[in-house]
Amino acid sequence: MYDIIIIGTGAGGSTMAYKLADSGKRILILERGDYVPVEKENWDSLEVFEKNRYTTTDLWLDKHGKTFRPGMHYNVGGNTKFYGSALFRLREEDFNEIQHYGGVSPAWPIQYEDLKDYYLEAEKLFHVHGKRGSDPTEPFDAEPYPHPPLPHEPRIQEIFDELTTYGLHPFELPIGVNFKPHNTANAPYTLDRFDGFPDASERKGDAHLCALSKALEYPNVELMTQAKVIRLNTDGSGKKISEVVVEHKGEIINIEAPLVVLSAGAVNSAAILLESKNDHFPNGLANTSDQVGRNYMFHQNTALIALYTEPNSTKFGKTFGINDFYHAARGYEFPLGHVQMLGKSDEHQIRADSPVPAPGFTFELMAKHAVDFWLTSEDLPDPENRVTVEEGKIKISYTENNQEGHELLKTELIKALKASGKFQSFLFKGYYFSKGMDIASPAHQNGTTRMGQDSSTSVVDAYCKAHDLENLYIVDGGFFVSSGAVNPALTIIAMALRVGEHLKNTMLK
Repeated sequence: MYDIIIIGTGAGGSTMAYKLADSGKRILILERGDYVPVEKENWDSLEVFEKNRYTTTDLWLDKHGKTFRPGMHYNVGGNTKFYGSALFRLREEDFNEIQHYGGVSPAWPIQYEDLKDYYLEAEKLFHVHGKRGSDPTEPFDAEPYPHPPLPHEPRIQEIFDELTTYGLHPFELPIGVNFKPHNTANAPYTLDRFDGFPDASERKGDAHLCALSKALEYPNVELMTQAKVIRLNTDGSGKKISEVVVEHKGEIINIEAPLVVLSAGAVNSAAILLESKNDHFPNGLANTSDQVGRNYMFHQNTALIALYTEPNSTKFGKTFGINDFYHAARGYEFPLGHVQMLGKSDEHQIRADSPVPAPGFTFELMAKHAVDFWLTSEDLPDPENRVTVEEGKIKISYTENNQEGHELLKTELIKALKASGKFQSFLFKGYYFSKGMDIASPAHQNGTTRMGQDSSTSVVDAYCKAHDLENLYIVDGGFFVSSGAVNPALTIIAMALRVGEHLKNTMLK
C-alpha cells in the first residue's frame, strides 16, 4: 500500500516527486519506459535523428486515420532527456486574454503572480543560466538567474551584434545546464550535442537529473520502470480513484493509493483518462465536461536553417533569442511569436528533416555553413483539435491555426538576417531552408486537461485537481489554458512545485 502514486517521470511527475519526497509519505513513481542507457550512441546524430534509436515505435493516427510514428520518448525523465533545456517563464500577459491573427487566446484562472515564486524555485532546481532583464518581454524579478548566461561563441556573437545593429533586441537565452554535476571529476566541459540528444555527460538540466534523482534519495520514494498504466479504476461511488492498473514487464498488476498524480504528458494523460471510462464516466474518467483530450496545442513551430556565407564552426549555438515580435509591436496589430537559436546542426540532422538537399548543396556543405533558428508562435485552443483513442491507438485530430502570425514572424527573421549581407549562400543568394513541425513532433504538447474554475468547461481546478474526483491531480502540460509562445517546460515544473506545496499543506498535512 502506497500513500501516493505518481504516473510519469517527465517535467511534471519528477518535480512532483521531488517536492513531495520530504513529506514522509510512501511514494511510488511509475514510468512506462526505462533509463536511457549511457552509451556512445547518445551523441551520434545518425542514430538519434535518422535511425530514431530512442523514440517510441508506437504508431499514432492522424485525423484521417493514417498512422505515423510520433517523436515521443518513453524513458526515465520523459521528453526532457531530449529537449533543448530552454526554460522560459510565461509572460505576465500570457495569463490574460490576447487577440491574435488567428483568433483569441483565452485568460487563465490564475495570474503570473500565482507562479512567480515557483518559477524562481524551478530556475534554481534546474540550474538555469541567463541574464535577468536582457529579454524586453520577461517578467520583472529582482533576483538574478541562478547562474550567469552562457557565452556566445564568436560566430553567434557576430550574429547577435548584427541583429542588434539592425534594431532588434536579442537576449541571452535561459538554458538549464549543470556544469558541476558531480562532486569530483569536473574537468572543463564544452557544450555540444544538446537539442534532441540525451546527454551522456549528465549536465543537461533534465527532470531525471534535477528532480527525480533527488527524490529517490529518500527511502520512502520508489521508482518502478517498464510500468505502463493501462487504466485508472474508481471506487463504487465514482468519486475516488481506487486503483491504478499497470502492465509491468508483461504482467497486469493493480496498485492502490489514496492520492494519484497523473503526469504522463498532455497526450498520454488524456489517453489514459479516456481509456478509463466506466459506468460513472461513460465518456472517459474525469470527463463530465467532455473536455478531456480537447484543445490540444503544441505551438506553431519552424526549424529554420540559414546558410551563412562563411563556415560556422560553432559547437553550441543555442545562446540567444529574439522577442521583439512576442507582443503586438513594430507595426503589427497582433503578436507574431518568439525566435531562439538551436543547437548546431550537422549533415545527419538536416538529412533527417529533408529527403532532398537544397539545389547545388550537399547536406555536409549545408551543415558547415548552417546557422540554426527555432521559431514559435502561439497555438490557439480549439476544441476540435483533440486527442482520442481508437482501438487502442492514440489519434491526434489537428488543424493548424494562427498561421498568418507565424508566416509574418518567418518573414521578419529572414529580413533581419539578410540585412547583414552575410546570410546568402555562395551559390544561391538568400537561400533559406525551413521545415515546419507537424503532429509527429509533440515536444510542446499541452492543453488537453485544461484548467478552469467552471467544471463544465474545464478538467482541473487552479491546483490541478480533477473537478470530478477527490484524489486525482493532473500535473503536466495538459493544464495549459493557452500555449503562449515560449517553451512550456518551466511552467510545468513551476506548477508541479506549486501543487506539491499545496498538497503538503492540505491533503498530506
